[in-house]
Amino acid sequence: MKNIVLILFMLIATYPLLACERKNDSSIEENTIPEVRNRKILIAYFSWGGTTQQVAENIARYSGGTLFRIETVNPYPTEYTPCTEVAKEELDKGIRPKLKAIVKDFDQYDTIFVGCPVWWHTAPMAVWSFLESDAYDFSGKTVIPFCTYQATYRDETLAKIVELTPNSKHLKGFGTTNKNTNLDSWLKEIGVQTVDK
Repeated sequence: MKNIVLILFMLIATYPLLACERKNDSSIEENTIPEVRNRKILIAYFSWGGTTQQVAENIARYSGGTLFRIETVNPYPTEYTPCTEVAKEELDKGIRPKLKAIVKDFDQYDTIFVGCPVWWHTAPMAVWSFLESDAYDFSGKTVIPFCTYQATYRDETLAKIVELTPNSKHLKGFGTTNKNTNLDSWLKEIGVQTVDK
């Protein structure tokens, strides 16, 4: 009988400690969820065939962000093989093509999605031009990479965008082979407030 009373007493005494521990655990988890709600969002993207543009437009539709298309002064060939040859030469020689326009009032944006197709296992050099431009300071901004691809090198391309913005904060990137992919779960995971679609 004494043993039973002792066990009950120990359970009663430790219950408040267990409850506090659970409460602390949940608050830690909540604090580690990325928070992008109520921010000024820019979606900067480079697109050749239209797939990346469609994904960028869907991100804008879900997030309420502003779209900016990265375009080169000298357009890439419209046929596939000649385009791949130009892209390969740019990559091999480290050529940063000149861009048509810059983002107006770039400083107002604190969260920037950067997207592109995978070209030769990485981001196209036009994206390098954009991210390395003296016109922009990415320091302290939150950069979220995304890409479209046909077969592979998704992770390498997302990693390149992160590498090119070393002074930024980064959230989990996204890659897809389908322009009509559902973005809901990814955007919710990274804390982006979705708007009515």
